[in-house]
Amino acid sequence: MSLVGKKAPLFSAPAVINGEEIVEGFSLDQYIGKKDVVFFFYPKDFTFVCPTEILAFQEKLAEFEKRNVAVVAASCDT
Repeated sequence: MSLVGKKAPLFSAPAVINGEEIVEGFSLDQYIGKKDVVFFFYPKDFTFVCPTEILAFQEKLAEFEKRNVAVVAASCDT
């Protein structure tokens, strides 16, 4: 079952923004009506897989921004 194009469930969680700012109540709600969002999950932080996916999105971040799309990543660490 593909989740591409489906709406993410409502949630609020602690998050790190731009690698430095810590936000306690991050939610995708802030983008509703303002931007589309690419929301992706990646394996554990600080493993060999983690940088592969993150760097691929980072390299194209300007293209996403030109299209008014926010890129949001979530690690599936425990």
